[in-house]
Amino acid sequence: MSRVQLALRVSDLEGSVAFYSKLFGVEPAKRRPGYANFAVENPPLKLVLLEGEPDQPTVLDHLGVEVFSTDEVDAATQRLTESGLITLEENSTECCYALQDKVWVRGPGNEPWEVYTVKADSDHLEKATESACCTPATVGATGTCC
Repeated sequence: MSRVQLALRVSDLEGSVAFYSKLFGVEPAKRRPGYANFAVENPPLKLVLLEGEPDQPTVLDHLGVEVFSTDEVDAATQRLTESGLITLEENSTECCYALQDKVWVRGPGNEPWEVYTVKADSDHLEKATESACCTPATVGATGTCC
């Protein structure tokens, strides 16, 4: 089963972790500097919290669908491309403390969506080179990723 991902940029990471732990009744699946993620079973959700600027409101960073394999990412890429959407593929990319294969598209409001699979853990929050994923250079005026 796949699950929807919601990535939020929050000004108070510790307060947000405490709140979402209570809201969903689970502790983070992964904690790293400036980062936490929750693997919520019910409802099926991957909640990602990225540390933002102090005293700023929480903003949507990006949305996603986590799938279980690269084959599923490839199938999504083909389906999205055939439906006329512009896609950006990233294979074996490191960001958000994970090695991932993914494809990006944008919604009608320019909101970034990714379909991705996690292949392994990584020591990197942000990409060293430009990417659609989690890099300050791709954060637009609205504060969103990509």
